[in-house]
Amino acid sequence: MLASTMGGMKVSATLAINQELLARRQAGQPVLPMGFGEVGLPVHPRLRHALAEHAGRNGYGPVAGVDELRTAAAGYWARRGLPTDPAQVVAGPGSKALLYAVLLAAEADVALPAPSWVSYAAQATLAGRRVWHVPVEPGQGGAPDPARLAAMLAEASAAGEAPRVLVLTVADNPTGRVVSTATVAAIAALAEAHDLLILSDEIYADLPHDPDTVVPSPAWFAPERTVVTTGLSKSLAVGGWRTGVARFPAGARGEALRDRVLTIASEIWSAAPLPVQHVAADAFAEPVELRQRILASARLHGQVAASAAARLRTVGALLPDPQAGFYVYPDFAELAEPLARRGITDAAGLSRWLVDQHGLGSVPAPEFEGPVDALRVRFTTSMLYGESDTERLASLQADDPLALPWISAQLDRFSEALDDLLGSP
Repeated sequence: MLASTMGGMKVSATLAINQELLARRQAGQPVLPMGFGEVGLPVHPRLRHALAEHAGRNGYGPVAGVDELRTAAAGYWARRGLPTDPAQVVAGPGSKALLYAVLLAAEADVALPAPSWVSYAAQATLAGRRVWHVPVEPGQGGAPDPARLAAMLAEASAAGEAPRVLVLTVADNPTGRVVSTATVAAIAALAEAHDLLILSDEIYADLPHDPDTVVPSPAWFAPERTVVTTGLSKSLAVGGWRTGVARFPAGARGEALRDRVLTIASEIWSAAPLPVQHVAADAFAEPVELRQRILASARLHGQVAASAAARLRTVGALLPDPQAGFYVYPDFAELAEPLARRGITDAAGLSRWLVDQHGLGSVPAPEFEGPVDALRVRFTTSMLYGESDTERLASLQADDPLALPWISAQLDRFSEALDDLLGSP
């Protein structure tokens, strides 16, 4: 267990690598964009048409979001085993903003899985909270090992400290794994015993590679103490449209937390963009063509992420099969000796070598785990689908996207970079 605080703040690591690769591309240098979690797929025509239809709506709207969106989001969660009243729903300009507002409103220190998305620890620090990193179970991701979480809570209590917020990511970024239902149930029991608020980021929950995979929400087991967030940026590739929703628990405790979040929202973003809210209302109603697009996207993500994972294993990196989303999180610990011959002794050095030598983006382990001595980096595969919407749409529709020349070329470049990394210096 590792408790940490962050010193000087900096631009998010994922955005920083994206900006660096963009500058390299603009300078005419080759890049392999595997650092940032953007989805390189075209916007579905239904969404484009809906945005154009509502573009004339220029009012602010209510802080919590328009009724149509909150009702649609309530239905979305009800279909996933979480009966929801629209009054429990708050809309925001992306789930990222909602996550931060909840951390501000909760007024408590924060426990995080190690690894976990880079922004959780940064947001907690911005909110003045202490961060406790708790390792995940081997082969899992998105939730801490229950035994280690219990030990950390006991350790913190003995020291007179009390983390009261636990953040989970179901399915996970950076590991691409889906935590087991048994682990989520065990964590929910711990949350009950220690009076923890669970903040469950479920932005990737609709992108399991196998549609039969169960993606368990902690709100199934601890509905009275779980806030769930999601959005459209990953499932429907509209990250730049900035729309998200949060589901608060029913009852007095959930209502009080929701009201604090609304107070914060009223002072930071006033209201989510009104035209996009109406588009999101249609999307969360899950019309057939959008549901089909999400399933096709998940299939594509799975095929390309699996190929990247296989290429990493070929050179000796260790990692479990990705199960959802578009991330792989390999461990190069077994390759420490050949990496050291190149002067690479930590994850930051590994990530820097890859971008300097091959324009290959990645994000090193300390950004996800706090200060750790590790040779792990995260790669993102969702920007390998083509340079134009024509190519990207063909990738989405292909039975075997790995056979498409633009995808195979990118993956081959990935292999070449790995081979060069581990070859003779």
